[in-house]
Amino acid sequence: MKKIKTNVLRLLDQQHINYETREYEYDDNHLSGEHIVHQLDLEADEIYKTLVLHDHHEYLVCCIPVMEEIDLKKLAKASGHKSVEMLHQKDLLPLTGYMRGGCSPIGMKKKFPTYFQEDILLLDRVAISAGKRGLQVILKPQDLIQYVNGQCVDVIR
Repeated sequence: MKKIKTNVLRLLDQQHINYETREYEYDDNHLSGEHIVHQLDLEADEIYKTLVLHDHHEYLVCCIPVMEEIDLKKLAKASGHKSVEMLHQKDLLPLTGYMRGGCSPIGMKKKFPTYFQEDILLLDRVAISAGKRGLQVILKPQDLIQYVNGQCVDVIR
């Protein structure tokens, strides 16, 4: 069977960043983090979801553990904004090039300020979307943070 190569994986290859991939079954109607946790042989705190937000003038990206909820006030404060809100789902693909359930902080159409829940620094590995529903990429948190020039802050409830 041919291995799937997404843009995310090609970009990591170009930078010689080590990673592994894991495929999982998904349902378009149930794209929950809990579903992914049950299918992958990883702890819930090792799997991060990518959220795209805005303050009506600027976009930003935030990655948090799949089972956690973002605290919009904490993110706004950490990012120097008065307030931030989630991007509407219909705007995700045109802005980032990714669909809901397949959004990755790596390889978006444009580079946006990117924030990670600070607990990521305690992990040996982290899984994020490989840019396609049903495919996760697992890599060292430090490699991910450095690649996207991210900042680690406390942004969960």
